[in-house]
Amino acid sequence: MIHCEGLVKIYKTDDLEVVALQGLNLTVNDGEMMAIIGNSGSGKSTLLNILGGLDRPSAGQVRVGPWDLLKVTDDDLVKYKRDTVGFIWQNNARNLLPFLTALENVEMPMMFSGKVDRPYAKQLLEWVGLKERMHNKLTQLSGGEQQRVAIAISLANKPKMLLADEPTGSVDSRTSDIIMDIFRRFNRELGLTVVIVTHDLSLAGKVDRVVAIRDGLTSTEFIKRNPNLDHAPSLHGGSALDEVHEAYVVVDRVGRLQIPKEFLQALEIKDKASMEFDGEKILIRAPKPLEGETA
Repeated sequence: MIHCEGLVKIYKTDDLEVVALQGLNLTVNDGEMMAIIGNSGSGKSTLLNILGGLDRPSAGQVRVGPWDLLKVTDDDLVKYKRDTVGFIWQNNARNLLPFLTALENVEMPMMFSGKVDRPYAKQLLEWVGLKERMHNKLTQLSGGEQQRVAIAISLANKPKMLLADEPTGSVDSRTSDIIMDIFRRFNRELGLTVVIVTHDLSLAGKVDRVVAIRDGLTSTEFIKRNPNLDHAPSLHGGSALDEVHEAYVVVDRVGRLQIPKEFLQALEIKDKASMEFDGEKILIRAPKPLEGETA
C-alpha cells in the first residue's frame, strides 16, 4: 500500500532551511495496522502529511497504491485525497463542522464526491457506536464521541487507507481503548490499511508493527510476536512493547543502519566504532585506543 524510498522533505524560508525527512525508507503492506512513533521533531507528522496528500515531498520516492505522490498533478491529488485516503486529526475542529449534526457531518464528504449515501453514513455511525446520537449537534457530544464522528467521516468515501495523527491524544484511556478497537474492527472486517502516528507507547502495543523515526529516518521496527494478541498491558518504561513485539534495527538498501543512541552512549561510541564479523554475528564496540593514547 505504501512504499517510500529515500524520501526527503525540506522546508525553506528566506533565511532558513529545515530538513524534516532526510532519506526515509518505509513499506506498509495492504491491510496492515501499524504505528509510527518518534519524538517531537522526528519527522513523523511530516511523513503523515505527505502520505495524506497535504504536503509535497521534495525528493525520493513515495507511492500509495497506484499513486506516485512525487509526480501527481494537483487535480489528481484532489481525487487521491477524496477517494484513497481518510485522515483523522487530533484536533476535532479540523475534522468537524459544529453547526451540523453527526450524520450531516458524515454526509459532507459524500457531497464533494457527488453522491450522498445516507444508509451508509448511518451504518458508519452505528459501527462507531453512535446509533442513538447521529442526529445530535456536535455541541451535544462529548470529546470522545466527536472523535468517533471524525472516524466515521474519514471513511465516508470508502478509502483504502486511514491515517490518524495522535487520534487518542485528547481523550481518556477508556475512550482511547474504544477508538483503538474501532480501528482494529475496520482493519479486520474491511481490510482497511491503518497508519497511526503517536507518541503514546500504550497504543503502539495494540498494533501489528511499530516503526520508530529518529531525525527524519526510520531507525527501529517492532513486529508483534503473536498476531492474535490485540491488547497489550499498559506500558511502564517500554516493558509491554518488549513483551509483545520483537525489535529490529532497520537496514536500508545500501546496508546502512541506525544503532539506538542509548546503545552507543553505553559503549561510549561517538564518531567511530570498531566492527568485526566472526562468521555468525557482527560485533560493534568502541575503537581500541591507538598506541600512545590513553583509554
